[in-house]
Amino acid sequence: MSDRYISSEELLQRSLKTIPLGTQTYSKSKTHYPYGVSPYFITHGQGSHVWDVDGHEYIDFVNALTAITLGYNDPDVNQAVIEQMTKGTIFSLPHPIEIEVAEKIVEMVPGAEMVRFGKNGSDATSAAIRLARAYTKRDRIARCGYHGWHDWYIGSTSKHLGIPEVVRELTHSFSYNNIDSLEQIFQQYPDQIAAVILEPMNIVEPQPGFLEQLKEITHEQGAILIFDETITGFRFAQGGAQEYFNVIPDLATFGKGLANGFPLSAITGRAEIMALMEEVFFSFTFGGETLSLTAALTTMNKLQREPVIETMTQQGNKVLEGVKNLIKQHNIEHILSVSGHPVWSFILFKEVSPYSQYQIKTLFLQEMFIRGILTIGTHNMSYAHQDKDIARLLTAYQEVFSIIDDAVNNCVLEKYLQCQPLEPLFKGMSRN
Repeated sequence: MSDRYISSEELLQRSLKTIPLGTQTYSKSKTHYPYGVSPYFITHGQGSHVWDVDGHEYIDFVNALTAITLGYNDPDVNQAVIEQMTKGTIFSLPHPIEIEVAEKIVEMVPGAEMVRFGKNGSDATSAAIRLARAYTKRDRIARCGYHGWHDWYIGSTSKHLGIPEVVRELTHSFSYNNIDSLEQIFQQYPDQIAAVILEPMNIVEPQPGFLEQLKEITHEQGAILIFDETITGFRFAQGGAQEYFNVIPDLATFGKGLANGFPLSAITGRAEIMALMEEVFFSFTFGGETLSLTAALTTMNKLQREPVIETMTQQGNKVLEGVKNLIKQHNIEHILSVSGHPVWSFILFKEVSPYSQYQIKTLFLQEMFIRGILTIGTHNMSYAHQDKDIARLLTAYQEVFSIIDDAVNNCVLEKYLQCQPLEPLFKGMSRN
């Protein structure tokens, strides 16, 4: 086995002694990066590139799980944050920056009339659920997709250890682009559903009329519609997917790219619902922390001032077209496909006997990392991705697709694979 990642692996073993899983985030852990062929720790980033602890440089198409939109070390964000840091990060009373950022979000997001801040996307989605329950005086939730680590959601997945059964029973799953599956929940629990929550788009586009019909049915049933825009917000359009698709929810949650990597999330929506925040308890010490709010204001101003989203979309389209052409060129449509929005697209791995999609994906990751591309099978675009980055990505795909073709079609994957294959994190559950 190669010693290419020796420092990463040493740090991983060290971290496992004091940190469960070795890190704070499942999607950054050994559950997503196969041991022996993966970097585990990054030291720094600049623009579209990052460097691991072994000194290897990568073009980053993960971008901190879509938290980076402008690029690493954006000079405008850095300068604004440094200036605020000299004045203080948290105080005994609110700082005016809270108002400025809330006003900017209301200005940019169509459905935003009032705003409260959190730190993670899970903070915001859980606050939205609590608000919906308070407003409707109902308890049950209909959900589609991934919405964070809190009990109301994660209890409905295979990762429900520690969640009381009585909580788990209140959340019900429906399928994206399948109105019937949502209607069945309303029929089974009449006058009991407080909210319908989903990512307005994930891997696949909404079918014509799906979001509009979903909103109509939700309102007919007296429930609240919540868009989880943790990723789509400030990526699909300045006002998020609700602007992009022209479907306005009652509540929406934001995070990730809102502050270009600084820890901040937001819950927004109709004023009559948001006003309940004065009674619904949602409060923590660092909600008004000024560095993240400053980063958010600077990021949103840059989105309005420069063609950030247009550029990400343009560059993402080059990636999508390039990948589609390469898959067709290698005649591996039965193994791989690509889907999603240009700023957030996915390579999808299929089951091809005798191999699982996770065995094939593990080989893919192994070969991409060694070619200097950091990926988890997604293309999370940033404003910093240049044509030369895309050219290197497609060159890597040209080589790796050839390997996958041989490995799968000739049943010799074991010859190439230098590690144990990944296993699914959420068994029996898929995202949208």
